[in-house]
Amino acid sequence: MLHENGGEAVTKKQPQILPPERAIQRARPVEPERKRRRRDGVYKRPGSKEWWGSWTEMVGGKSKRVRQNLQTENYAAAVEEVMYRRRRAKTLRATGKADASKDALSTVFARYRQHQKVRLSPESYARMTNILDLHIEPYFGAVSIKDITRDLVSQYASQRAEKASAATVAKELNCLRHMLNLMVTEWNLLPFNPASRVKPPRKPADGRMRVLQPTEVRAVLNECPAWLRGIVGLAVFTGMRRGEILGLRWINIDLPGKRLFLTQTKNGESRVVYLNSLALEVLKSQWTEKAVPGDLVFPQVAGFSPDNVSKGFATVARRLKIADIHFHDLRRTAASWMRMQGVDAHTVAEVLGHRDMRVARIYQRLGPDYLSAAMNRLDAVFAEPKQLS
Repeated sequence: MLHENGGEAVTKKQPQILPPERAIQRARPVEPERKRRRRDGVYKRPGSKEWWGSWTEMVGGKSKRVRQNLQTENYAAAVEEVMYRRRRAKTLRATGKADASKDALSTVFARYRQHQKVRLSPESYARMTNILDLHIEPYFGAVSIKDITRDLVSQYASQRAEKASAATVAKELNCLRHMLNLMVTEWNLLPFNPASRVKPPRKPADGRMRVLQPTEVRAVLNECPAWLRGIVGLAVFTGMRRGEILGLRWINIDLPGKRLFLTQTKNGESRVVYLNSLALEVLKSQWTEKAVPGDLVFPQVAGFSPDNVSKGFATVARRLKIADIHFHDLRRTAASWMRMQGVDAHTVAEVLGHRDMRVARIYQRLGPDYLSAAMNRLDAVFAEPKQLS
């Protein structure tokens, strides 16, 4: 076709006219049911009867897509769970703190163990695991995180106090309190720590004050079998813990410098222990020409264990009719006698590796003779007391 001016006409494509029903279908294509539901954050995986959820959470200060089995076949319940997760993540992004998680506390125990394993000594980690396995997890494992209250933690402490000592309950509460605190400060699972103000049962006012007298120390050392004598001697002459003594290796000892190095203690810190003449004699008696730097000072032969050390010491004490004494009292004995020889409390705490002076004071009990002599020093001040009129 030519235009009137002689040019070639441009053929235009005529628009296609569709029936009304097809026009609507093209404008609004029908989505499959599965895709439409995924806008709600829930979906099903092939072969799965349970709904899965998808939402964004704050992990380490960054947004991260989370996909998780919601463990329900009910669609409405799955949508409600995803909506809750989204609201919680939104609150966390806005305020830095989230509402309590609806998960059971049992989901946190494995994470806590992994967190602590690289931060504690093997002995401390074993004690913590024992507390979790035997007491805390059976009591709290099925409880939802959002349902953990101060009252529930207090009930746990009261029930445990009927079966265990106050010191044991305090240790268990410290373990639970630390885990809950991590859930608040690092893992954003709780808005606050419900165990922060729960007080453990009161310990007896006086506590145990038993320390060995010098004559008793000599009798115990003479009565101990050869394998136990050096362990007991080093405990009473240095105040070291049982685990510190049994884990001691020759590479940690500087005999010319009269000191030894504890690379990791109960507190998770290193410590230098300075050696007196009696402690040096004990270590020299354990030395053999076959010893290499990596060897233990007290070789752990068949049947040797920390419990057997304590049991062996208890057997010796019974044989000598020394009542109410335990192996750990050797540490208290060392602290008390240092204090009675004029060493100040802070120095003794440093020697024993105590960070808390309240704990240090428990170990540094003074004998009655020392206290009596201290009172008698007032005689020199009031040599001629005046009568009160």
